[in-house]
Amino acid sequence: MRTIDHWLTSPWRRSAAAALSGALPVLAFPAPSLWWWAYVALVPWLLLARSAPTGRRAAYDGWCGGFGFLLAVHHWLLPSLHVFIFLIAALLGVLWMPWGWLVRRLLGGPAPAGRGVAALLVLPSAWLAVELGRSWQGLGGPWGMLGASQWQVAPALRLASVGGVWLLSFLVVAVNVAAAVLISVPAARVPAVASLAATAAVASAGWVWAPRPAVDGRARIAVVQPGVVTGRDSAERRFDLEERLTRRLAGQDVDLVVWGESSVGFDLDDRPDLARRLAALSRATGADVLVNVDARRSGRPGIYKSAVLVGPDGPTGDRYDKMRLVPFGEYIPARSLLGWATSVGRAAGEDRHRGTRQSVPDVGHGLRVGPLICFETAFPDLGRRLADDGADVLLGQSSTSTFQHSWAPEQHASLAALRAAETGRPMVHATLTGVSAVYGPDGRRLGPWVGTGASAARVYDVPLAHGVTPYVRHGDWPVHGALLVLAVLGVAEGVRAVRTRRGGPAPLAPPARTVHGSPARPGR
Repeated sequence: MRTIDHWLTSPWRRSAAAALSGALPVLAFPAPSLWWWAYVALVPWLLLARSAPTGRRAAYDGWCGGFGFLLAVHHWLLPSLHVFIFLIAALLGVLWMPWGWLVRRLLGGPAPAGRGVAALLVLPSAWLAVELGRSWQGLGGPWGMLGASQWQVAPALRLASVGGVWLLSFLVVAVNVAAAVLISVPAARVPAVASLAATAAVASAGWVWAPRPAVDGRARIAVVQPGVVTGRDSAERRFDLEERLTRRLAGQDVDLVVWGESSVGFDLDDRPDLARRLAALSRATGADVLVNVDARRSGRPGIYKSAVLVGPDGPTGDRYDKMRLVPFGEYIPARSLLGWATSVGRAAGEDRHRGTRQSVPDVGHGLRVGPLICFETAFPDLGRRLADDGADVLLGQSSTSTFQHSWAPEQHASLAALRAAETGRPMVHATLTGVSAVYGPDGRRLGPWVGTGASAARVYDVPLAHGVTPYVRHGDWPVHGALLVLAVLGVAEGVRAVRTRRGGPAPLAPPARTVHGSPARPGR
């Protein structure tokens, strides 16, 4: 331990260790068998911030760890963003500075048991506050939330129906904090063990008592994934391939056919020939076709990404325009200042336009669907709102064609499991070239994935459920609870500071007096 402490006396070595420690939790995302790693991966970062010589250094350790975490979780964006990925990670890493300071404040030095106990509640709450801050769409959105690493764990999915991915993040951090307390705060080891037992009890209670979606129907939904299509006229050739794949679904008694994001590269009002071909596909399959149009819209300025429903008579008029756009990928924040990003990366040459409201169209057969487009499947509130508005099935249309040779397609597909578990609604994730997948109302995968780059049309028998989960009913209550904990902490720290100032020691000597006039003579 002394050797490690000596090695960390160098500021550069300490910064590198903090950045590496922040990157460790990301290992729990790409490998499904490593979901357990998230429960211990934060411990090195916690111990490092705890040992900081000053509060300022602990805050800096928090920033370095946040930088490492964000760079690792978004490393697949490097070919597109180039230097901007480092700038974004550096800016968002600031969110972890208060977290690092709190780690030292509660666990640093010969911490008494009371502070160790407080850490078990405060530090997970502070982590949730960080995730809330970076979840704002303008800061990149909630990609890589720590709780999302638990998408294959059945008890965790059950807990997601109670408190969303927020509750999972809180519990994962709480286990890490308890482990760090066991290692570094001997006076609080009993509460730490009790915290681990309580977390296990909560997970068990979630498995036993959390409501299970009651299946009350079935729908046959087909996913059409064309695979990689490049070169000249790729939009036309992709449409031709999607058309051929969809025709194979004739006679399979499907209720809905879903194409991926940007599956149609032309506005259907400008290309009535494509609209007629889509209507013919609807008649041939006996189902509506939900396509995704990425094009400049006729009669309106700008480019939109829109989920468009086409029936046997053509477009039905049900259209959902993407509301939450990808920073730099679909628009450039403050383009007048950062527009030069287009010269060093694959940033958007022209900003996409946003939609203003969500939509829950009826696709026939009594089936109502809630479309989400690509990046939007990472936002828990959007799926929750669609379920509350009466959607029977959540539909995610995605592409990920730019990131074929990374773990982004698999992680993107995994987010649908969490949205399904949170809402108690099945979710279909359809892509152009990435990973297409379907999950039941309990978040469990249905059937095989359509793998990266594959070209296929696959029908899924999707169970339907219509109960209301606690998360849909009560919303982001773990976040509200975390903010309340931090507010109470702030008040307590403020009261403590005032009491310390008022109850400080009396001065050792009386204050000097100024004597006006001549100095007093000795003896008088």
